[in-house]
Amino acid sequence: MNKPDFNTLTADNIVAFIGDIFERRGADSYVGEDVTMSQHMLQGAQLAEQAGAGDDLIAAALLHDIGHYTNEFPDDALEQGIDNHHDEAGAAVLDRFFPSAVTDCVRHHVAAKRYLCATDPDYFDRLSDASVHTLGLQGGPMSAEEVAEFAKNPNIDAIVQVRYWDDEGKDPTVTTPDFWHYAPVLERIVSRQAAGAA
Repeated sequence: MNKPDFNTLTADNIVAFIGDIFERRGADSYVGEDVTMSQHMLQGAQLAEQAGAGDDLIAAALLHDIGHYTNEFPDDALEQGIDNHHDEAGAAVLDRFFPSAVTDCVRHHVAAKRYLCATDPDYFDRLSDASVHTLGLQGGPMSAEEVAEFAKNPNIDAIVQVRYWDDEGKDPTVTTPDFWHYAPVLERIVSRQAAGAA
């Protein structure tokens, strides 16, 4: 699939577009980790599915790092309001097609790491070396004021849960279904969202 103009992405083609990215770019390394990007995201989705999560959480776990691929989107993406931070960039791309229950998890999965480091004394020990390194780059644990503000998000429980799956989904020995196993989940959400906007 050729890189479309941002405005040509629709509810009818967004899932196929994301699937094409997984197929072409999924083997990209996940810097500092022992898994590829697709292994990582598919493990997150599988953990959500195994936990009996609903469609929105499965989708959020699957797509939380899609912002690493924003160079797949138009060269004028920044002009379209898409930042180059992978959490914000991914959410900005998905905002048109997915509900906030999904996009908030994508947008805030980095902040959730900072939140949990400030609120859960055992959480830091769960982080991989690469996540510890990026924690410093991302601002370190939240301040008390940041924690209080972050906790106001109506999707806070989902955001934190996706973060836990994010941290767990880094095992090179795990086998997962491929992207297309989860495509019907995304299609249901996108269709529901499109119907609601109609």
